[in-house]
Amino acid sequence: MASTKQYCSICAWRATCQKRFSVTTDATGSVHCPDYTRDLTIKDQDIEEADKKYRSGN
Repeated sequence: MASTKQYCSICAWRATCQKRFSVTTDATGSVHCPDYTRDLTIKDQDIEEADKKYRSGN
């Protein structure tokens, strides 16, 4: 499930992106960016934990 999520914060190009946070998103916050590439150094478990923490407001 986590591998289908596309967030600017887990994109491999986030440090040099010129479109950062200005691309369209869907209701779940996933970006629709033609340049998106998942940063493979960020593990699915880390993404799930961060997502749960964000959604709980902590």
